Amino acid sequence: MMKEGEFRNPSGCAISGVIDRSGKRMSGECMIRSIVTMHDRSNGLGGGFAGYGIYPEFKEYYAFHLFYNDVIAKKEAEDFIQRHFDIAFQSAIPTRKTDSISDAPIIFRYFVLPDARKLETRQLDEEEYVVRCANRINMEISGAYVFSCGKNMGIFKAVGFPEDVGKFYRLDEYEGYAWTCHGRYPTNTPGWWGGAHPFGLLDYSVVHNGEISSYDANRRYIEMFGYKCTLQTDTEVITYIVDYLLRRKKLTLQEVAKVVSASFWSTIESKSEEEREQDTLLRKMFPSLLITGPFSIIFGYTGGLMALNDRLKLRSMVVAERGDKAYIASEECAIRVIEPELDYVRAPRGGEPVIFELNGGAR
Repeated sequence: MMKEGEFRNPSGCAISGVIDRSGKRMSGECMIRSIVTMHDRSNGLGGGFAGYGIYPEFKEYYAFHLFYNDVIAKKEAEDFIQRHFDIAFQSAIPTRKTDSISDAPIIFRYFVLPDARKLETRQLDEEEYVVRCANRINMEISGAYVFSCGKNMGIFKAVGFPEDVGKFYRLDEYEGYAWTCHGRYPTNTPGWWGGAHPFGLLDYSVVHNGEISSYDANRRYIEMFGYKCTLQTDTEVITYIVDYLLRRKKLTLQEVAKVVSASFWSTIESKSEEEREQDTLLRKMFPSLLITGPFSIIFGYTGGLMALNDRLKLRSMVVAERGDKAYIASEECAIRVIEPELDYVRAPRGGEPVIFELNGGAR
């Protein structure tokens, strides 16, 4: 039997992120050092990273990262990609032998542009075309899974502790202007390569600590618009909700936060008339996209990071700045290990979005 003090309950999962708002790129090694300080928040069933600005030589191309169970799935998916895209370059994603990472699938990447003729025929914009193609691969090709498909960014994830995942993918050899990372502690869903965080769609990525009690309601609503939640984890639905609200409904990040982490009606009543009208409108327009339950997330996108807690702040999260660099993490120690001296550090309020963006816009 465990004695008091022998077990630490850290409220599960670890998240961390950094952005250099000057656009200067930094090694992914910094995120490995950050996440290892929160080792006890993970249990070895999932870890992952997202890097932005890591593919400057192919920055105009969509970088597809895929897992394959076998060569048959690889052949079928590559045939599909060749029919729908122009491929500028493809290769295995470089990895190094890491004792704690086992049963790795085949891991490949492709730098692609949509086939112009198919794009014109289907009368879709590039992003919608890419989303539909990625979803078709995931749903129709058994043993193939697109886990990243954005421009000048990439997601790297696996079953294992996050610091080992970072070593496995050789992230010390990549440089980006922003990084996020996640250490998983699944409580009611399986640990598998596709279920590790971050979850991505186009250049959007989400790392999440918590549990979504509104998952079924959120899933049923978002699947009416063509999304399919198939990855055996509640976090997947957050990515689709944000994509729907940002890309398809053209909301701002602040408005997205007011939908997914909406204030209580009693709180809305106490706000100014202008805020009260906006908050009321958003709650009435998207009632099924309110996310309930404890959560803290880092949302990554081209040019920025957003931190957001649930409205009751049931999961820990702090933000900090030092010069051009801004930090987000579950615990302050994950920031201090890579930046001991900070200009400030604080814990955002429940439901308060904290947004850090490049000074010169998207890169």
